[in-house]
Amino acid sequence: MEYNTQQRKLPLPEYGRSVQHMVDHALTIEDREERQRCARTIVNIMGGMFPALRDSADFNRRLWDHLVIMSDFQLDIDYPVEVVKRESLEVKPDRLSYPQKNIRFRHYGRFIEDLAKTAADMPDGEEKQRLLFLVASHMKRDYLNWNKDSVEDQKIFDDLSLLADGKVQLSTADFRLAEQRPFIPRKKQMGGSQKKKY
Repeated sequence: MEYNTQQRKLPLPEYGRSVQHMVDHALTIEDREERQRCARTIVNIMGGMFPALRDSADFNRRLWDHLVIMSDFQLDIDYPVEVVKRESLEVKPDRLSYPQKNIRFRHYGRFIEDLAKTAADMPDGEEKQRLLFLVASHMKRDYLNWNKDSVEDQKIFDDLSLLADGKVQLSTADFRLAEQRPFIPRKKQMGGSQKKKY
């Protein structure tokens, strides 16, 4: 008995080993017309395995691409569509450039830091005050999630001032931030027959 783990790795395991054997057999056929018919039959079988995808626009091209990949780009037939080339599969994507800026307070995050600077640059008015209140409230929530201790509102306002490069000066007279309610688990209720009788 031969286990699948002892056999060669399948390039596209979603089609299974039987379809891979069909593709391997197609590679051994010497007559070009017979090989062409065999390839069409294999593509039809592959298409029948995923009927839900038949409505997609590039379904037929994708099946022929998969056939080429499963044959390791060695199947010599007249393809009805432009198939994928080996070189295009081996191309590595460009490296993404990640911002390498240091975050002053990691528990607040980059987004809050950017929001604090945006709020500081806004013209004075009700919209600026509302944004500052929302940023400070979110900062308090983040602080409590990170530290699990209570925090004074003035500490949050001081941190907000640092994040805004000193352009914002708030105090507890300006805003009062909501306290986070502690989670109190409910006591388990006893059923009717389990109630204590006095």
